Amino acid sequence: MPHHSIIWLHGLGADGADFVPIAEEITLPVAVRYIFPHAPKQPVTINGGFIMRAWYDIVSGDIGTRQDAAGIRGAQMEIEKFISQERARGIVPENIFLAGFSQGGAIALHTGLRHSEQLGGILALSTYLPLAASLQEEASGNSKNTPIFMAHGLSDPIVPYTLGKASKEILLQQGYSLDWHEYAMPHSVCQEEVEDIEAWLKTVLSAE
Repeated sequence: MPHHSIIWLHGLGADGADFVPIAEEITLPVAVRYIFPHAPKQPVTINGGFIMRAWYDIVSGDIGTRQDAAGIRGAQMEIEKFISQERARGIVPENIFLAGFSQGGAIALHTGLRHSEQLGGILALSTYLPLAASLQEEASGNSKNTPIFMAHGLSDPIVPYTLGKASKEILLQQGYSLDWHEYAMPHSVCQEEVEDIEAWLKTVLSAE
């Protein structure tokens, strides 16, 4: 029976199956239970109100400033339920990881940094820190020790590289420990990144 869990959150308009192939490429020294939740279907303002799977609404192209705070906090509550579910299965918090791409990565960061206990780690891919202004006030002290892996494409047209890098700087200024990686890619995942994720997970798992 696995003693580690990774809750992996997909991006806008995708579904839980999106990152199954990536997880299957990663070889780890311990057994891991992967959980791939589906975001609820809801209208997305920037896409003309089209209904799609979304963790929260995107109200404008300026994703770093005009934010759906209620939607982000609602998604946080949903992910907390998955963390509680893994705890009920006997997984200790420091063996629970949150991972996510784009919108899913934003929710992984938002939730992991506010979770009351230190988690195993946060993987935040091609994403940004949502509701950054409230982080210092709302963050849990225990999350300061949660390892963070952040990665971004240098030519990302969806979540600008500058926004991702600014999010990294905010986290470093507030005393978080993170590994930053950047790649010559758009809003996607590349093979080098998958290898770096695997290496990071192996390092974090071996440090337990």
